[in-house]
Amino acid sequence: MKSSSKHTILDYMGKKLFRTPWIWMIVLVILYWVSRFINLTELPIFTDEAIYIRWAQIGGRDASWRFISLTDGKQPLFTWIMMALMRVIRDPLVAGRFTSILSGFLGMIGMYALGAEAFKNKRIGVLASALYLICPFTLFYDRIALYDSLVSAFFIWNLYLTFLFVRHNRLDVALILGLTLGAGMLNKTSAFMSLYLLPVSLILFDWRAKHIYIRLARFFGFAFISVGLSQIIYSILRLSPYFYIIAQKDTIFVYPFSLWITHPIEFFIGNSTGMFDWLIGYVSWPVFLSAFFSLCFLKKQMLEKILLLCWWCLPFCGLALFGRVLYPRHMLFMIMPLLILSAWTIDLLIERIKERAAQIILIGFLCSVNLFSSYTILADIKTAHIPQSERNQYVDDWPSGWGVSEIVTYFKEKTAEGKVSVYTEGTFGLLPYAFEIYLGDDKNIDITGIWPIQEDMPKGMAEKASDHPTYFVMYQHQAYPFRWRLKLISEYFKGLNKNAVTMRLYEVLP
Repeated sequence: MKSSSKHTILDYMGKKLFRTPWIWMIVLVILYWVSRFINLTELPIFTDEAIYIRWAQIGGRDASWRFISLTDGKQPLFTWIMMALMRVIRDPLVAGRFTSILSGFLGMIGMYALGAEAFKNKRIGVLASALYLICPFTLFYDRIALYDSLVSAFFIWNLYLTFLFVRHNRLDVALILGLTLGAGMLNKTSAFMSLYLLPVSLILFDWRAKHIYIRLARFFGFAFISVGLSQIIYSILRLSPYFYIIAQKDTIFVYPFSLWITHPIEFFIGNSTGMFDWLIGYVSWPVFLSAFFSLCFLKKQMLEKILLLCWWCLPFCGLALFGRVLYPRHMLFMIMPLLILSAWTIDLLIERIKERAAQIILIGFLCSVNLFSSYTILADIKTAHIPQSERNQYVDDWPSGWGVSEIVTYFKEKTAEGKVSVYTEGTFGLLPYAFEIYLGDDKNIDITGIWPIQEDMPKGMAEKASDHPTYFVMYQHQAYPFRWRLKLISEYFKGLNKNAVTMRLYEVLP
C-alpha cells in the first residue's frame, strides 16, 4: 500500500502538478533571483555605472538635483528608482544593480504575460520566461546598473498591451498603454520605438467584423489618447532647463535625418553585420533559427507571428540605418519578440514529439549554448563568453573598475590616520565618481579630478603633498609625465589583461 501511494504521488506531480503554469513560474522566479544575485559584485564598478550611481546619490540627497541625469542628456527614471533603493540598501553598487534586477524581473513576468496573450497559450508564456531567464544577454544586463533592462521591461509590457489594445479596443487598455509608453520615455529615448510601432498592430485588426469604419475610428481615437497621455508624461522633463540636452545627446548615437540623408545606406551593411554578430553571440544560433522556424507554419497564428517579427525587424533595421555609435546593449530590447517566437517553436515541438526523452534532448540542444554562456557569466566574469566589444567596455579595458575597491579600502585606512588628498585622472566617469561614491562623506579626504594631464604637475598638488599624504590615481593613460614626482604604490590589472591596461595608485612626493 505504501509503494502504491508513493507511486500515485509521483504520477500526480509528473502529470498534473508540473503541468500547471503557475508552478513552473514559481520555479522560474526562484531561479531568477538566485541567478541574478550569484557573484553580483564580482564585476567591479565600471564607468557608466559610476556615473549613474553618483547621480542617484546626489539627486537622492538634494531635491534640486532630481533631474541631474539631464545634464548629460539622459532621462532620469532609472536614477529615480535607484535614489529610492539607496535609502534601504547600504552599498551603492548593489543598490544600482538591484534596480536592474527588479527591472529584469518585471521583464520576465512580462514575457509570460506576452507569450500567453499573443498565442492564447500559457505554456508559451512559461517557455518565453524560461528563455529570458537563461539568455546570457538578459542575464548580463540584469546584473549591472545600466538603463537597458528597464528599457526591455517597458518594451515587453508595451507589446503586451498593444496585443490587448488591438484585440479589445478598450479605453482602459489605451490609458494603461499611454502610461507605460510615457514611463518608458522617462527612462530612455529608445522607448519611443514602442510608440512608432503602434500602427503595426493593425496587422491583428479584425477587418472582417461588422461596422469596420466605426471600429477603425474607435481604434485611432483610443490610440490618439494613448499617444497624447504618453507625451503629457514625457513633458515632465521639460520642467528642467537641461531638457534640450537630450536631443543633443541622441545625435551622438543616432544620425539626425539632415545628416543621414547625405549617406542613407553607407553604414547600413557594416552596422547590420556588426549587430547581427552581437545578436548571435548573445542569443545563439539555435534560438535564433527556432524563432524563424515558427514562420514556416503559415496556417498557425501567422498574423501574431508577423506582428512579433515586425517588432524585432523594424527596430533592428532602423538602428542599422541610423546608428552612429552602436553598442550591443542598444539592441537588448529588440530580442524579446524573437524569444517569444522561439518559445512558440519549442511549444510546437513538445506538442508534436510525444517521447519525453526526445523532448528533453531537443530542448537541451536549443538551450545548451545559452546555458553554457550564462554559466560562464556567473562563474567567472573574467572568462565569460560575451562579445569582445562588451569585454573591452566592462572587463578588459580602461572603462572597467578593477582596483577601485582595493584603493578605496586603502584610502579609508589612511583617512583614519588624518587628512588625505586624492587626485584622479579624469573629471567625469569612473574616476573621480567611484571614489566620491564611497568616500564622498569622509571629511578627512578631498578628491580632485584632473583633465587633461599636463606635462607639469599642478602646483596645488605639490603643495598638498608637502603638508599631508597626497595620491594620484591613473587608469586611462599607461604612463605619467616624467616631470611628475610620483611613487608607485600599487597596480591593478584589468580583467585578463589582454590589453595591458592597469589602474595605478601613486603617492605624490613633495
